[in-house]
Amino acid sequence: MSRASFVQARVLPKNQMRIVQITAGAGGRICGSCLHDNALVRSLRRRGRDAILVPAYVPTTTDEVNVAEPTILCGGVNVWLQEHLPLFRHTPGWVDAIFDSRSLLDWLSNRTGGTRPADLGGLTASSLRGEVGHQRKEVDKLARWLAEHARPEIVHLSNALLIGFARRIRELTGARIVCSLSGEDIFIEQIPEPHYSLIRGLLRERSADVDRFVALNDFFAGFMRGYLDLPAGAIEVVPHGVDLEGYPSAPREVGHGNRSGTGRQRVGYLARACPEKGLDLLVRALPILAATHDVEVVAAGATVAAEQDYVRHCLGLAADLGVGERFSWRGQVDRAGKIELFGASDLFAMPTRHPEAKGLPVIEAMAAGVPIVAPRHGAFPELIAHESAAGPAGLLHEPGDPAELAKALAAVLDDPPAAARFSSRGHSLVRERNTFECMAAGHEAIYERLG
Repeated sequence: MSRASFVQARVLPKNQMRIVQITAGAGGRICGSCLHDNALVRSLRRRGRDAILVPAYVPTTTDEVNVAEPTILCGGVNVWLQEHLPLFRHTPGWVDAIFDSRSLLDWLSNRTGGTRPADLGGLTASSLRGEVGHQRKEVDKLARWLAEHARPEIVHLSNALLIGFARRIRELTGARIVCSLSGEDIFIEQIPEPHYSLIRGLLRERSADVDRFVALNDFFAGFMRGYLDLPAGAIEVVPHGVDLEGYPSAPREVGHGNRSGTGRQRVGYLARACPEKGLDLLVRALPILAATHDVEVVAAGATVAAEQDYVRHCLGLAADLGVGERFSWRGQVDRAGKIELFGASDLFAMPTRHPEAKGLPVIEAMAAGVPIVAPRHGAFPELIAHESAAGPAGLLHEPGDPAELAKALAAVLDDPPAAARFSSRGHSLVRERNTFECMAAGHEAIYERLG
């Protein structure tokens, strides 16, 4: 089936608006944005919506059924070549097609892990210039593909670093533009001058091309209003939704450990292996906790080449602190491995240094009924309903302090009734607020208002 016929074959009744989600692929690494975008399109389709997911740059990876289209827009090889070699800004389509081959992009996506944000300032700024940047040819091809084949009423961009596409998309398709906000500041704040100020200015300028922004929580919506200098009402909040298949249908019983079958109480961790997510803080908390508890930490998450040194650092740190046999790193796990990790954990910790914009692993752990320990910043107070009259789904601690983290972990492990309340509350919260149905309905309301 051709590219055009594949897309057009999904046409639903004429009263259906077509929604195209464009997501920035992360190659072989599972990332929160890929998980969210894939889940959103799946949830919309479950409700009968005509929604498609199209990757940009490189393929997407998810631990659930991947519904992304096979075509990749703005192929990462051409984007890089057009930034660094002016000749490729003028090459004909048949030359570009060679570098857009799926096999080459798959190869590239597994070998770009050494790239740092500090190295991408020029490319990021140029991409935000969109139709007048060095990648103008790619932006035009993307918009023309949408106009000729997808014919959307709504185009939903996965993050603000893609808003350079928006102006040309609107010119050629007439679609309304929605953009998710998903922790872009972590990347941007690592870019040095002169590109940092240029990127901040371009983001504010190009935000005018977006009809509505969407954040996953009130915290990040408020933060990004200031970061992008947006007016009130420009950002709406729709929480992330979890596919609950395979998760326990009732809160689990919580007692004194040994859920793992090892005889030890287990702290679970699931996040990308990078300093921002704070795995080393959890390692430093482990010997403090192990002085009074028979406990272990089992951690998992995606890694790229640039982050392998950090993983080795955490493993070496555990050994130096005398807790090497109490700490293990599983690497990237599939959906079954993730649910098994939650099921075998007595509590879940995600001690991020940087205020968290999404917190998807915390939501998933709550869906499994695991008590949460998290820092008192970012989305976490909101996610665990810290100020709710019905009680929270876990404990908060001071960010960046291993001793405070160990104290909070011990408090949950030592108080089975409190742990049981946290488990039950988290299990209920997710089913009230973070289901596929809630996520799809929230986005449908935004799309309908814009349409």
